[in-house]
Amino acid sequence: MGYEPAVLRRASRRLEEQRLRREAEQEQVRRDIYARLPRVAEIDRELKGTIYQIIAASLKEGRDPVPAIGVIRDRNLDLQAERARLLADHGYTPDALDGRPACAKCNDTGWVGASMCTCLRALCAQEQIRELSKLLDLGEQSFDSFSLDCYSPLPWPGERVPPRENMEFIYEVCLNYAQKFGKFYFRNLFLTGAPGLGKTFLSACIARTVSEKGFSVVYDTAVNIFAQFEEQKFARDRLEAGEARDETKRYLGCDLLILDDLGSELTTPFVQSALYTLINSRLTADRRTVISSNLSMDQLRQRYTPQIASRLEGEYRVLPFYGEDIRLLRKGQL
Repeated sequence: MGYEPAVLRRASRRLEEQRLRREAEQEQVRRDIYARLPRVAEIDRELKGTIYQIIAASLKEGRDPVPAIGVIRDRNLDLQAERARLLADHGYTPDALDGRPACAKCNDTGWVGASMCTCLRALCAQEQIRELSKLLDLGEQSFDSFSLDCYSPLPWPGERVPPRENMEFIYEVCLNYAQKFGKFYFRNLFLTGAPGLGKTFLSACIARTVSEKGFSVVYDTAVNIFAQFEEQKFARDRLEAGEARDETKRYLGCDLLILDDLGSELTTPFVQSALYTLINSRLTADRRTVISSNLSMDQLRQRYTPQIASRLEGEYRVLPFYGEDIRLLRKGQL
């Protein structure tokens, strides 16, 4: 599980900004208390000085430093008690001058040893959702807001179950896939059907939920993905080739790739090869993928190589969408 470097940089920057803001606020509290209670400032200066007294007592030759250290310790305790009384008498909490980290686990560093702390992971999830929102409308798109009302409960030509019953099943699969990501029975999903039936909506729901669980998610359209593969291979400019290489690494290495609108791209031999590489590499690495397409499985077999069709049918749970165009229905209701 790993976030993209850009997402991690932005999240780390936010964590640092939050830490600096808290430190500035704490410093202002300290200045206010010292101005109001000069004796507290004196006590704090004396408490800091006891550290040097203890060191000096320990280094004196020919004398046992323990008694001196004991005296200093007792004086230290007396000073702390006096400071606590002064603060309490003037309406402050005993720890008003003690700067405390927002996260006790990592001390606001974002890391516990070599592991990312939950506080930094939460910021990474927020940044990733913000990134996804540039391509997906994640504002109101969540499993809680998904509605079956626009799907007909009546039989549909050529299908065994009505559209609404079919969508109830698809909804449950997508919900469990996202909530149990990485542990759900189905590893990869293929959403197929005509436009306007909810494929992109449910893809967005999956993206949001999986991101919030702390996994790296990349969403992009087939056209953009294969354009990056072509740019990487054929670019004359090193900078452009490097940027394209970074993008293709994102597609290959993220925990979840959502490839939208497969079939909208110009299907050249190079694109066929790139698609096979993308699918096969992610299967080999056991990374999850969700693909949506307006193509039926029959059309997919005709358009792509047998190797691609075989992997999509054999390694993906195919979820067929059918019914009336939801967008048109909602537009007619306005």
